[in-house]
Amino acid sequence: MNKEWIWGKNPVLEVIRAGKRKPYQLRIADGITKDERLSEILDLARDKSIPVEKVSKDDLSEISSHHQGVVLESEVYPYVGLDRVLQEASDKNEAPLVLLLDTLKDPQNLGSLIRTAELVGVHGLILPFRRTATVTPAVVNASSGASEYIHVVQANLAQTISQLKKEGLWVVGLEGSPEAQLPSEIDLAGPLAVVVGSEAEGMRKLVRSSCDFLLRLPMRGKIDSLNAAVAGSVALYLVWQARGYQGALD
Repeated sequence: MNKEWIWGKNPVLEVIRAGKRKPYQLRIADGITKDERLSEILDLARDKSIPVEKVSKDDLSEISSHHQGVVLESEVYPYVGLDRVLQEASDKNEAPLVLLLDTLKDPQNLGSLIRTAELVGVHGLILPFRRTATVTPAVVNASSGASEYIHVVQANLAQTISQLKKEGLWVVGLEGSPEAQLPSEIDLAGPLAVVVGSEAEGMRKLVRSSCDFLLRLPMRGKIDSLNAAVAGSVALYLVWQARGYQGALD
């Protein structure tokens, strides 16, 4: 099955707008109040000749309870190769910035990190083949559609790290251990791959040993750890800050 249902106004809008994958049909709840986002969705559906069907809210609820009155049947998420990620950086004349997620399992965490990664200009995101959340409709929803604007690769992480090093990238693993360095002790401005481990176990041994540096976020509160998505997002913003907020909108 190469089709799936996307739900929610923002995710549906971004899937159609981005044009990353083929849309097949749009269903909207009968009697739904038209707002700006819904109007844009319907305008795009008309422009792209996407069939539109009005159905009951109960019908949409069978797909998702969070449909917001709109669902889209589309092609499944299209993964790419690492070469496309590196080409993206080259096309933008920017030092490559890649995010690697080592067996992150929570779809909400993956969606949150995708959203942050897209906002700060990450050129691509790498997921392992197994034991990981993937870009499902739930992740598209959690990312508010940001998944449609970033390249995602599925690959062996240790092999990918080795390849990235050959391409001149430094690899920084996010960890809270005492031997990890503070942000001020690492040059985050150059070609970089940032590794975020799983929620419970952190980075696997082989992935951790492949890192050039370990990065520790300073903390001062009673709780001595951050959620994986929050920690990864903070690290990505530190990298973007080190790059002078390159490409920031006015």
